[in-house]
Amino acid sequence: MSNDTPKAPPPNHLLETFVNPKPDRDYAIRFDCPEFTCLCPKTGQPDFAVIHVDYVPDRLCVELKSWKLYLWSYRSLGAFHEAVTNKILDDLVAAIAPRRMRVEAVFNVRGGITTTVICEHLAPPR
Repeated sequence: MSNDTPKAPPPNHLLETFVNPKPDRDYAIRFDCPEFTCLCPKTGQPDFAVIHVDYVPDRLCVELKSWKLYLWSYRSLGAFHEAVTNKILDDLVAAIAPRRMRVEAVFNVRGGITTTVICEHLAPPR
């Protein structure tokens, strides 16, 4: 008996892109990702967060399936909240060179503390 259930693609850090359909206009794109997880580098316990990404594209946009797999790749990685949020911003900026971008990571309560990390990028004027 064969199993015809499709296999999920493996998580990876590759962010795919596509050409901005309206590069002559400033417009905002927002991703809300309520199921982000990574591991605490001290305890190995899972950390849960909502990741919000707001950006104004220039020539390229982020393809959403690759974005999902990118986020999924953090599930088995140990990372401090500040480091992982900055890494996400750095990777997105490297992939698409947006005009503006803001990444906000709102981590769930752990030990009575909620952590929110906000990172921003602003491209130099053209």
